[in-house]
Amino acid sequence: MRTGVWEASPGKTISAKGETFEFCHILSGVMQLTEDGEEPVTYRSGDSFIMKPGFRGIWKTIERVRKIYVVVE
Repeated sequence: MRTGVWEASPGKTISAKGETFEFCHILSGVMQLTEDGEEPVTYRSGDSFIMKPGFRGIWKTIERVRKIYVVVE
């Protein structure tokens, strides 16, 4: 298990979880997560979500994001 605080400036990255679970809690900012084959979901300050093993998609940071994360392998 790993935990921490992560920040990102606006932009897009490919996210692939492999065999890990990742819990995210957005502390500040706005981002959009689009799982392959699914509609985009927007998350803002105060929102939480989980990316399950096998997740693959696009993480788009709209406004600088700061999050707490917990990764479980």
